[in-house]
Amino acid sequence: MQYDIKLPRNVHSQHRLNSLWHICWMHRELIAALFSGVLILLAWLLHDNLSNLAWHIFILSAFVIGGYAKAKEGITETIQNRTLNVELLMIIAAIGAASIGYWTEGAILIFIFALSGALETYTENKNEKEMETLMNLQPEEARLVINEHQERMISVSKLKIGDQIWVKAGERIPADGKITKGETTVDESALTGESIPLSKSTNEEVYGGTMNQNSSIMIEITTLPKETIFQKIIHLVQSAQNAKSPSQLFIERFENTYVKVVLITVAVMMILPHFLFGWTWTDTIYRAMILLVVASPCALVASIMPATLSAISRGARNGTLFKGGVHVENLANISTIAFDKTGTLTEGKPVVTDFVFRENIDLNQMITTIASIEREANHPLAHAILQWCKSHHIEPTEAMDQVNHVNGKGIEAYINGSHWRIGNAQLVGKEFVSAFHDDYAFNTDGKAKTTIYIQRNNEIMGALLLQDRLRDESIQAIQDLQKLGIETVMLTGDNQSTAEAIAHQAGIDQVKANCLPEDKVEALRQFSEQKGKVAMIGDGINDAPALATADVGIAMGTGTDVALDTADMILMKNRLAKTVDAIKLSKKMNRIVKQNIAFSIGVIAILIASNFLQVIDMPLGVLGHEGSTILVILNGLRLLKN
Repeated sequence: MQYDIKLPRNVHSQHRLNSLWHICWMHRELIAALFSGVLILLAWLLHDNLSNLAWHIFILSAFVIGGYAKAKEGITETIQNRTLNVELLMIIAAIGAASIGYWTEGAILIFIFALSGALETYTENKNEKEMETLMNLQPEEARLVINEHQERMISVSKLKIGDQIWVKAGERIPADGKITKGETTVDESALTGESIPLSKSTNEEVYGGTMNQNSSIMIEITTLPKETIFQKIIHLVQSAQNAKSPSQLFIERFENTYVKVVLITVAVMMILPHFLFGWTWTDTIYRAMILLVVASPCALVASIMPATLSAISRGARNGTLFKGGVHVENLANISTIAFDKTGTLTEGKPVVTDFVFRENIDLNQMITTIASIEREANHPLAHAILQWCKSHHIEPTEAMDQVNHVNGKGIEAYINGSHWRIGNAQLVGKEFVSAFHDDYAFNTDGKAKTTIYIQRNNEIMGALLLQDRLRDESIQAIQDLQKLGIETVMLTGDNQSTAEAIAHQAGIDQVKANCLPEDKVEALRQFSEQKGKVAMIGDGINDAPALATADVGIAMGTGTDVALDTADMILMKNRLAKTVDAIKLSKKMNRIVKQNIAFSIGVIAILIASNFLQVIDMPLGVLGHEGSTILVILNGLRLLKN
């Protein structure tokens, strides 16, 4: 039976009122600015029909309504920080204009200044809204499985590692975990920026905040909710938006000094022209007030922060997390990028790429024996060999009499009286390896492959060749970086031949092999001295010192916690191509910032010169100054577009 539950009309009305109030409160600065403008317009249109008192009430109301927020902000910041700011300049200019009879011009100044301030607030709110949208992707409740026939909804914050949860099709995944039952496709665009859903099945990892699209799945929680990748993204973006770039910090320091210079100049301007050029006192004070308006660095102050916030937000939306504006700014100036090999350029998981066995052997029986022995090992190469055995649809079934692990060499076992060894040349004996190579010639030189031999008693039966494969996008990413004029270097702890083979495949410009963590740090320092700013991309604990040393440290998204904490920038889902996108975004941000600074300084210079030549009045000065502020903010917002 279904019930159609309808809420009372007054409940809907109250909800609409609350929503309307919320919208008005969020945009209160813009509403106040527009209302101030309406009052000025009415005072101008009705000037002939209003009494002098009524007209002044309209103008004074425009002053108060439009200027209250900025006056409060300016006075509060001056008291707290003991520094002057542009808000005070604007308020003083408006009051000064009114004091000499230019009420309308002062009111127009307040209106446009309030409008530009509302637009800057809109920029900040838009970034906050994107953060809210991101946070809303995280479900608040999860369906906890109690037993085979029972489940209940609990708060996501109460989930523990090992808990089993059901996620139905069309629901967002509450926390990081691995699938224990079911198959589905998952939309991970919220984390990676990639729009193509990924197929997921048993034992594969899924992440909180992503969308389960097709089927119900059971997930075992592997990470506490507050430590999920999604929560780390939110924390990193929030921290990045609060961190300021060097340019922004310089502008803020410059603002205080500049405001003092302007005030001193205005004070002089209010006196000297009367005696030097014979201006009337009214003209002298009027020109001083215009100077106060046009010399204010509003546009200059707004040249950087909106663009930086927009770049950080866009990067987060596309799968690149910056930890601050300084790193967005620095990335554009990188001349060299150093890569770790394993887990960065390569997948970090060896796979069997080739194999050779003696003639006239039972291949299925041989693979069964290999799988049975390697099942006892817990080494990455052993896991890779087991996966290869499973790809032949063969499971380990042999019973072993004795197993012995030989550190750094391999494993040996006794099966039905035969002595088996699976490992490197040192384990099986180099003389037997030479004999096997004489019979079955194969060459791995320059291929970055590891050879594992299979020996029964004193005869080598075959060999497996394993390789840590390059990531699919590594070659293209390297080529794109080189097109941007960036030199690429590999810093790895692997031996020279393996490193050179991988570097050749990837198209890397330079290789430094056999590197310990301190060697990587020293190499980065040398590159920095010789070639300028250097970036480092890595994922492991051993990469952390290098990530900290580099001008920009870049961590792979699935790297170790130490690497993620040390890095300045994080590539979600290990997509190296995102580095290229981030550099292009950084270069575009720097171009926009330079455009804004040049434009704002140019406008200020022209307006100041025009004022001294007495070719502009207060309305044109206000329009030129505040219009330039609005334009630089809008120019910065362009970075939000893909």
